Amino acid sequence: MILPIVAYGDPVLKKKAQEINEDFPDLQQLVDDMFATMNNAKGVGLAAPQVGQSIRLFIVDASPFAEEEDGDPLCAGFKRVFINPIIFEEEGEEWPFEEGCLSIPGLREEVMRKPKIKIEYYDEKWDLYEEELDGFRARVVQHEYDHIEGKLFLDRISAVRRLLLQGKLADISRGDVEVNYKMKFPKTKK
Repeated sequence: MILPIVAYGDPVLKKKAQEINEDFPDLQQLVDDMFATMNNAKGVGLAAPQVGQSIRLFIVDASPFAEEEDGDPLCAGFKRVFINPIIFEEEGEEWPFEEGCLSIPGLREEVMRKPKIKIEYYDEKWDLYEEELDGFRARVVQHEYDHIEGKLFLDRISAVRRLLLQGKLADISRGDVEVNYKMKFPKTKK
């Protein structure tokens, strides 16, 4: 089922998400719905808070980055479910990349991130993994990890730039933005 994506301005996007356990109800259905929602919106990652669930879960499918001209071939087949993840190391010289977000449609900004991470997480079968990721794979994971920490990519740009975007962000919160996927806007008029 395609779920509505929560738009900028909803408090769930600024809240640190809670860990879950193996008894979390209908987890596989939620994961399947999140992949359907992400694919419908043509995204490469989606965190549970973006569909209104304040839990430490996100999904990624970075395959589109393998197909781009300057893309990363390591992204081919990089499709994962991350439950209760912990990034325990970030290293390297920060590099810029223009990021966007399904919860903030129509806006893209250059964000600096470290190129390598080490992460521990469970998948949807509750198998535990520890992985080292770099390049676009690391960036996608860092972006989604920020979501479960209650952060948006906008929190990583300058205060002056955020100030300049306030009008556009207010429009997004009200639903005054064109999107071709289902969204839930926090400040729409009833």
